[in-house]
Amino acid sequence: MEYDVFNEEHEQFRAQLRRFLSDKVTPHAAEWEQKRQIPREIWREMGKLGFLGFCYDPAYGGVGADDLFRVVMSEEMARCSAGGFGVAVCAHNDMSTTYIDLLGTHEQKLRWLKPCTTGEKVCAIAVTEPGAGSDVAGIATRAERKGDHYVIEGQKTFITNGYYGDILVTAVKTDTKSVPPHKGISLIVVEKGMKGVSARKLEKIGGHASDTAEIFFDQVEIPVEHLLGAEGQAFYAIMKNFQLERLVATILAVSFAQHILELTLDHAKQRVAFGKPIAKFQAVRHKLAEMATAIELNRALSYQCAIQYAKGVDVTKEISMLKYSSAEMVNRVAYDATQLFGGYGYMAEYEVARLYADLRAVTIAGGTTEIMKDIIGRLMGL
Repeated sequence: MEYDVFNEEHEQFRAQLRRFLSDKVTPHAAEWEQKRQIPREIWREMGKLGFLGFCYDPAYGGVGADDLFRVVMSEEMARCSAGGFGVAVCAHNDMSTTYIDLLGTHEQKLRWLKPCTTGEKVCAIAVTEPGAGSDVAGIATRAERKGDHYVIEGQKTFITNGYYGDILVTAVKTDTKSVPPHKGISLIVVEKGMKGVSARKLEKIGGHASDTAEIFFDQVEIPVEHLLGAEGQAFYAIMKNFQLERLVATILAVSFAQHILELTLDHAKQRVAFGKPIAKFQAVRHKLAEMATAIELNRALSYQCAIQYAKGVDVTKEISMLKYSSAEMVNRVAYDATQLFGGYGYMAEYEVARLYADLRAVTIAGGTTEIMKDIIGRLMGL
């Protein structure tokens, strides 16, 4: 189905990005998965070509592009054969630098946003803690102000880009006694190498090209100039950016599902059993039809949400529906594809097997399926 969503500039951007991914990323995806790291030169090259921070002001290295360019970026990421690469780039582009752009002063943007746009620095958002995932207001990491600096004490976990990244946009409690507790949350920029900051790389079942870390803050002294926005206002910024984060996650989910379907279609046409391609068996045809239908339905809603979000419309309920639906859908598609590949689907050298593991996190990261259902219910007045 053709959708009237993107203009000529979007499609030119898509073509350029697709060439870059095909030439510079896909051939090395398996190697990066094994090494558990994306080379720094790839980040710098992406920055040079305008694939990082393109929505930001030209003063900070961007071109002031609209949010539909983020959709194009996320769609193309699914073609590079490594789920971790797309997650790392989107975490940088859409989930962390966004806070510097939203809350930062001109000086802060020059210091932190611009080098992230050029690819010289890699950014991460550090909110989740061992005892606070979906419950953002329940974070325990605290930042006590002492004169011209804050002292941060606490711990974060499951932080994408947290091990190799340079800039941590960190959620902290600057007021531990505030009622309600979310009003005491602030965002502070922590730079790699600061005394008292340490990280432990976590091993995941998938998405290996993207580093994920547990981060410790032991009496870390941070100048007050590292505070983004005003004290106590971060919770609202986090809730606002969650909508972009979830929209991007759903675009990735739909696009990965489409890629998996294409891999499976090719396999079904070529794999011969009992004297004919398995695509000729009714059970296989029906399964492929189910996969294609689910993908198309989620794509239609994802585009509608993207269009409305780009216009500034509040689509919290619809994006929550889409996050829930697309996350469950891509996991089902990956499961069914693995089944149709048979024994090959269980072999790590096959892309469909790697994606099966990579995509399991989609129902968890950025808001679990259960939390999405709860948000939908509350917005229905329940």
